[in-house]
Formats: sequence, C-alpha cells, structure tokens
Amino acid sequence: MAAGPLDLGASTEEGLNPAARGFAVAMKFQAHPNSLFARLLRSPWWVSAALAAVLFAMTRLLLSRFDQPGLYAFFVSLPFAVIACWVGAKQLRAPSAAKLAARLEALRALDWPAFALEVEETYRRDGYEVVRLPGPDADFEVAKGGRRALLACKRWKANRIGVEPLKALVAETAARDAHDCAWLAAGELSEAARAYAAQKGVRLIEGTGLALALPAR
Repeated sequence: MAAGPLDLGASTEEGLNPAARGFAVAMKFQAHPNSLFARLLRSPWWVSAALAAVLFAMTRLLLSRFDQPGLYAFFVSLPFAVIACWVGAKQLRAPSAAKLAARLEALRALDWPAFALEVEETYRRDGYEVVRLPGPDADFEVAKGGRRALLACKRWKANRIGVEPLKALVAETAARDAHDCAWLAAGELSEAARAYAAQKGVRLIEGTGLALALPAR
C-alpha cells in the first residue's frame, strides 16, 4: 500500500515509506511487471542513465539536419533520465543488506505479544484502524479508506510455511468479506504455498520484506 503497509485507497510498491514496501494492493495503477518502465524501476539507476544517454546521442544524430536537434534529443531522453534520478535516490535511501538482516533477526527474537505490538503500531502510525482477531486463521483486521484487509502473522518465526495456513487465511478473508489479505513471515514459503498465494492474491511480506515493512523505530 502506498501510504502505509497497505494501500487500501478505493480508487501499489516498493517505493514509499518502509512499511509501504512490504505490501501494496492492486487498487492503484501499476505498470505491467514486464514493461520497459517496470523493468527499469527494478534495475540499478545507471541502466536508465545509460539508456537516456544512448537515446540522446542517437536522436541528436538522426535529427542533425533539423533545427535544434539537441532539444528534440533532450525530450526523448528525459523520461529515462528522470527514472535514473528517482531510482538512484531510492537506492541511496534504502537500508543496507546488513541492516535488514539485523532487523530481521531482531524480529525473529521477539515473542508473540511483542511482535504483534510491532505490527499493530506500524499500521496505526500509517493511519490504519487495527483490530485484533481472536480466531486462529487471521490475527489482525486493518482498515483504511473504506477497505479492509486481514493479516496473518502468528507463525512469523516458522522456517517453512505450507499451503494450508494460506488456505485458511483466504477462507477467513472471504468469511469476513474483507477486500485483501497478507501473510507476514520471517521464514520462507513452500513452492506450493507461493503458487497458491499468487493464484489467490495473497500478499506475501516475507524475509527482508518483513524487515522493510516493520522498520525499527
């Protein structure tokens, strides 16, 4: 979600505040993951910068017989130069791998009450209404902008998660008529669980993504 761990706005990705990187629901426009711009946003900044330079040089050469070829070349290469600046700034602000690993270990070391409090406070700071759920299949319901999502995170320490807990989360989401659901885990999911999550639209906040979603205060 763009303005917090979940973007439950009615009308969603790495980017934004640390919790937003963890979970972005598809209610906001996103480029196709295989489009050129989406690939550039996932690449090092210098890839976009190099592409901008090549486009500038080629456009200026091809339009050299016209007036002000440099101006045309500037506007052709400008979108890629902007992407290079944006990605570069984002990468500079990103925490190091060592810091993410340390944060993940700190989260693993928490007991359930402390970890639940981390989750709850993170969402509240980002403007969500948070309700703890008593059932075994989902631990929190978070709401913002008229949309609701369920979070399952009680098994965050498990090294390997199978498909059955995700099926239970999906069923609970449907039973409560919520819009989205997410699974938070410090460990890994099995291939079957990952495939099921992709099929059912379960958002996975796992590994270093969990450290990004729940930054140290």
